[in-house]
Amino acid sequence: MTDVATEETSGVEAAAARWFRDHWDPEIELGEWWQRLAAGGWGFPTWPEDRYGQGVDAHDAPLVNKARRAAGALGPPAGIAANLAGPTILAHGTEAQKDRFLPGIVAGEVWCQLFSEPGSGSDLASLQTRAERDGEQWIVNGQKVWTSGAQFARYGILVARTNPEAPKHQGLTYFVIDMDQPGIEIRPIKEMTGRSIFNEVFLTDAVVPDENRIDALGSGWAVALTTLANERTMLSAGSFGSSGSGMALESPELQARVGDLVRDVAPSEGSMASGVVALLEVLFNQYGRTDDPIFRQEYATVYSLLEIARFTDLRVKGAIEKGGRPGPEVSVGKLAASHLLRTLRETMFRVCGPETTLWGDDAPLGGRMHDIGFASYLISIGGGTDQIQRNIIGERVLGLPRELRVDKGVAFNELLVGTQDRPA
Repeated sequence: MTDVATEETSGVEAAAARWFRDHWDPEIELGEWWQRLAAGGWGFPTWPEDRYGQGVDAHDAPLVNKARRAAGALGPPAGIAANLAGPTILAHGTEAQKDRFLPGIVAGEVWCQLFSEPGSGSDLASLQTRAERDGEQWIVNGQKVWTSGAQFARYGILVARTNPEAPKHQGLTYFVIDMDQPGIEIRPIKEMTGRSIFNEVFLTDAVVPDENRIDALGSGWAVALTTLANERTMLSAGSFGSSGSGMALESPELQARVGDLVRDVAPSEGSMASGVVALLEVLFNQYGRTDDPIFRQEYATVYSLLEIARFTDLRVKGAIEKGGRPGPEVSVGKLAASHLLRTLRETMFRVCGPETTLWGDDAPLGGRMHDIGFASYLISIGGGTDQIQRNIIGERVLGLPRELRVDKGVAFNELLVGTQDRPA
């Protein structure tokens, strides 16, 4: 690193440290704190300066998180709104759309993602939800599934088919849809965790104004790729513990005292791995495993995986911030997250033994081991399955032959006819 680059890097951390020192107040309400973060540009530092950011390089963003944690301050809103919708609107939205949607996102609005369908999960481009134009609005009919937080969401990012006569990747358009309308029915799905994070969403003559269309008609696949790249980055191993605030899947209590919401987790030199590393340190101390050479080696393995993933994550963010679209590194990061969570799960289960099956206040770390165990299965599916990520890496990195595609260049409605006419 050059002297100039070193000075710029240290300058970012120093500026962030000064701002958090002068503005953090644990006594104020959560909503007021998020408004301060947005106005100061330190909640989303890589965003443009005129759009609630500081224009900080993605490689320096961890320094801002380090300064925030050192001040004991809560992080910005997290989840689909901030991590997926915001960057997508910044990349593809009009200035008017940025003016309308970004203020709510940085203030903590909950959004959801209306992508997956019962018959099109891994093959997203085969989705069948239709949007038909009616003057200056679109009428949407179809079904979505595995929609996180839909029951709390103010808006949804929606991909729908607007031209069934075009090939499946070319007939899609991207919208922002108001979730509070009669044409949308939400049915929570009960999960094996006992929670209902995911939902089925039924759209029956739901309405979207054309001014909520993101980018050009028929460009939905390209816009969706931006969202998916950010989703896989959000779910990647390199992003663990990076935001400092939880995944926003329900409406936040904006009147809550912000100091009561800060997690008491000791940072590890500002690394994105700090949360997981601190978790392991607590467990090893609690169960007397700090001097066990086998567990120390497992600790080193988890830490190494986190650091490798962190650098991959920085490459992804760097490509996005420069206006490009990241390549297969997002798949590498997502696949690394699945591997890391399984490794973490096995290490923690060996440390805690049968107590890892407990859930509640009396369980180890309040039941977080139980949650990590279940999450290790969830993350291998969400954001594109492990199998899909391996296909992408195999084809785009290793140069292996691509799978045969009989649908290339074929109108989507012809594919549907062909499917219906096939003998059982």
